[in-house]
Amino acid sequence: MDTQALETFIKTAELLHFGRASRACNLSPSALTRTIQRLEEEIGQPLFLRDNRSVVLTETGSQLLVYARDAVQEWHHFREMVAEQDHRMSGSISVYASITAVYSLLPELLEAYRATYPEVQLALRTGAAEQAIEQVTSGEIDLAVAALPDQKQATLEFKPLAETPLVFIAPSAPDFPLGRKPDFATLPLVVPQSGVARNRLDAWLRYHQVVPNITTEVSGNEALIALVRLGAGIGVVPLLALERSPFRGDVRIMERAPKLDPYVVGLCSSKRNLRRPPVNAMWELAKSLGDTGSGRPGPRR
Repeated sequence: MDTQALETFIKTAELLHFGRASRACNLSPSALTRTIQRLEEEIGQPLFLRDNRSVVLTETGSQLLVYARDAVQEWHHFREMVAEQDHRMSGSISVYASITAVYSLLPELLEAYRATYPEVQLALRTGAAEQAIEQVTSGEIDLAVAALPDQKQATLEFKPLAETPLVFIAPSAPDFPLGRKPDFATLPLVVPQSGVARNRLDAWLRYHQVVPNITTEVSGNEALIALVRLGAGIGVVPLLALERSPFRGDVRIMERAPKLDPYVVGLCSSKRNLRRPPVNAMWELAKSLGDTGSGRPGPRR
């Protein structure tokens, strides 16, 4: 069983779509199918259940996914150690971040990393900020930009980059029924599906015994700002995301709004991933940029 076949299986298992997986792996559909079939023949069990409408992992496929991620990671780790002994950094690193983080927190770090380690293959994936930590814990991503969770996780390490307030926003339209004193029991709320901002908002509502009028749950700060702009309701977002939004002029920060605790945004990785030289190199580079005052400021004390 070779690592390239395992990587093909991992991508297919993540996408659950043979066509998209073949394009992502730069393989023809028939070549990808043959790779999966060879794995199934080696194992003696089917890995996927397929019909005309869906693809799902079998129980054996789910077990192989865990093994494959570990095996591929260990193989890359070994190759990177050999390369490091030859005094050159190579291998690959995957980074997950929201669009806001890509624009505001990562440019200097990624530019410095590429200049320092040009032989390392850098993969950048964007998505909702609240999914960042899950991407790391699942093993899909080496390093992510994430909000520091309220409950520390023993397997994760966190490097603070910036602190951002949480602000309530409303549509700029003058006819939106905001009132002189916002009533959070009646005003429509657009809220994140999960994450630190949602946890802070839920805690405030419980403490003040408010039953909210939640009309929409969204994934990602960018989508939340867009829906508030359209008049779907009021919402809470990090100021950092609002400052970078193309819709910042179409919404307003509510002055008479609850004061929620700000949160810290930083790099997140697993302790296991940090043993890999390319990942640890980016981690240490982020530290050095912060120590020299480059980039955005760290959290206030």
